[in-house]
Amino acid sequence: MSPRQFYVNANGMQQSVYEWAGTGTPILFVHATGFHARVWDAVIDLLPGVHAYAVDMRGHGLSDKPAPPYPWQSIGDDIAALSAALGLRGALGVGHSMGGHVLTYAQAHHPELFGALLLVDPVILPEAYYIGALDGEHFAAKRRADWSSPDEMFAKFKTRPPFDRWQEQSLRDYVNYGLLPKPDGGYTLACPPAIEGSLYMQASAANIYPEIAQIEIPVTVMRARTATDSVAGPFDFSASPTAPDLASRFQHGTDVYLPDNTHFIPMEAPQVVADHIQRLLTDLKSLP
Repeated sequence: MSPRQFYVNANGMQQSVYEWAGTGTPILFVHATGFHARVWDAVIDLLPGVHAYAVDMRGHGLSDKPAPPYPWQSIGDDIAALSAALGLRGALGVGHSMGGHVLTYAQAHHPELFGALLLVDPVILPEAYYIGALDGEHFAAKRRADWSSPDEMFAKFKTRPPFDRWQEQSLRDYVNYGLLPKPDGGYTLACPPAIEGSLYMQASAANIYPEIAQIEIPVTVMRARTATDSVAGPFDFSASPTAPDLASRFQHGTDVYLPDNTHFIPMEAPQVVADHIQRLLTDLKSLP
């Protein structure tokens, strides 16, 4: 079933939200840096009947795009305000990459929002890596923004690592909803490269370990292969950015290591993600 799209004004941002009507514990899906809400379609398709929301974070998709910088804490506040506006209490939060980080932040500051979290290779670095925002310009700020069509972008990416490992539907959704039409013809990235680059430069200023220590709900951390297990080059994001001991830093954390997957687990293995979501929904249903 196709979702309905609407806007929520939360934390001063017009945030674009997609809702799949269903029953049971609601699920909030939050995407990675440079992505958008509809990259979750392949996972949600494997969960028929669930009540799901997926959001475009600020700077992404159809949501507001203020000028950089983009401190990660501000996006965590966006997600918390959005969740409250949606009336979420005891929901399941599912976040990939940066999405996992900001969900963690939101839960720590508003513990009523979620009953469990599934963090899919979250950008929560080893604590020593948090040294403050970096200076200069990230190479992502120079990525190609303009395309003649989604088909052109799909053809360019489908044979290029890491996208060549993605399921076709995931790549189609990434390009179809990740481009916006330009007034003079053609398409441009829905997440402008300058915003994506700014987010990467702010990552090392977002020390979230004080928040992690406060979280009392069950948290499952799915991790992709580490840099030592990866064949990735220095500019390939396929290796996991997640601290290897992250699950142990939560009061009730579970570690799931997937050495055969890259950082893009939801795009490569949506069934694996859906299976963990189903298990967590069953666990939440059994709670008093």
